Amino acid sequence: MIPLMLDLTGRRVLIFGGGDVGARKAAFFEHEAEVTVISRSFSPDLDGLAIRRQEADLSSLSDEALRGILSGAFLAVAATPDPGLNDRIGRLCAEAGVLFNNAAGEPGDVIIPSVVRGSRFLVAISTHGKSPAVSRYLRTRLEADYADLDRMIELQEEIRSMLRESEPVQAERSRILWEVLLDEEIRAALATDYGRARALAIARYLHA
Repeated sequence: MIPLMLDLTGRRVLIFGGGDVGARKAAFFEHEAEVTVISRSFSPDLDGLAIRRQEADLSSLSDEALRGILSGAFLAVAATPDPGLNDRIGRLCAEAGVLFNNAAGEPGDVIIPSVVRGSRFLVAISTHGKSPAVSRYLRTRLEADYADLDRMIELQEEIRSMLRESEPVQAERSRILWEVLLDEEIRAALATDYGRARALAIARYLHA
């Protein structure tokens, strides 16, 4: 597998299973995709999410009925507690060319990662399902250790724009941006005062 970031705007994502696992998967996709949760019952965790609900007893549906539900879907997630049912949904997805993630059963062709998200960055973490605890640990460490990363990205973007006007050599621009990134005083200032961090970066690396 290789990591990709996909624009799912307007794409149809199906979540089979409305329990706690299904609710977590739905919450992952609902900000961007058109999400439908198909289940006999629905977790309260789904309340308030921008999703559609389709009531159905999945275990009693024929393959033909499941194929009908899958029609037009871009991605499907099998999140029922029955691995056999999940695997059956996965086989039908493979036949229909629908991307598939399996919460329990045979692995699908899509892994849903643990995500660290800022307003200016996105980091996806996966252990290929081997250790969700490690994925969660890495996510919490990144959130704690790089809490000011959004501000650093903003600063880097601003300094980069200035350097394009003043420094013609690409290698030198890259070196300066890297030094700004590693400057501990600038990073400390970002936590409380963006203006001071910006002034330090300009004084040290643009007007040196």
